[in-house]
Amino acid sequence: MPARVRRHSLIRRSTRTGRCGGALRLVGWCLVAVLCLLAAACVQPPPIAPTPVSTAEPKDTVVPGPRIPSLSPSEAIAEAERLRLSLSREVPQSRSVADPADAAWIQRAKAATETGSLAIDHPQLIVVVDRNPRVQQMRIVLAQPKGAVWLVIGGSKVSTGQAGRHDYYITPTGVFLHTEGILDYRALGTFNENHIRGLGLKGMRVWDFGWQPAEKGWRADRETGDIRLLMHATDPDYLEQRLGRPASQGCVRIPAAMNRFLDRHSVLDADYLRAASFDPRFNAILPAEREPNRLAGSAMVIVDSAQQD
Repeated sequence: MPARVRRHSLIRRSTRTGRCGGALRLVGWCLVAVLCLLAAACVQPPPIAPTPVSTAEPKDTVVPGPRIPSLSPSEAIAEAERLRLSLSREVPQSRSVADPADAAWIQRAKAATETGSLAIDHPQLIVVVDRNPRVQQMRIVLAQPKGAVWLVIGGSKVSTGQAGRHDYYITPTGVFLHTEGILDYRALGTFNENHIRGLGLKGMRVWDFGWQPAEKGWRADRETGDIRLLMHATDPDYLEQRLGRPASQGCVRIPAAMNRFLDRHSVLDADYLRAASFDPRFNAILPAEREPNRLAGSAMVIVDSAQQD
């Protein structure tokens, strides 16, 4: 091979060798770095002394906002009588006078609260609904701790879930709490495709008790499904006159006047009144013209006298 060709060949070979050597040196340094990192990761940190656990009794959680003051039994009855007079003025055709059947309403309400999730540890109002197809009524009841007198303030007709129609559920029984965990809303007063205002006139309050299991009224086996349990007004022109018979898809329909009374007097707004002092959303739901009520409660109790009698 000529000398010039051999020299060029050696130059090319030495160039390739130099490049490969540099690459190998780079790989070697990377391996060293990785090994150093792995070695550092294997070093155990010094043990941390455990935080001592306090054995003191935990303090009660402080709930923001003012609490409704608890009344004595006699003060509670006086407040209930004041509300009874307001009910007779504000809700036409309301049942606001003493009735022999009041004792049965109280007995069923007591039985439901004793087996439900409501502790009657202070005087408070509860809304009691009888879904019995032959009754379809509601009562506002003063509930008091054991040993004190319970009192029916008054009530009105309602409509609960209707059986035999597709997608219509049977209103469930039990104790359903109205808490600040769910934000209520108000009706827009708009018409549906049948020209019906399903939630009543604009501004009517809608009390939301969350998702609840209910029987499917159109099925013979009464399979259950979840419904959004609400209490609300209904169309004043077409449906309010039909209150007093099962007609809803599972909710509790009430007259517009009763809707305004429950709303204005904060009958079920014990938790909302506390939350409104620090959360503007709840203050926006409560009516500006609300009247003080020292018996505000938080529970709707649904019974079925047809099953209990």
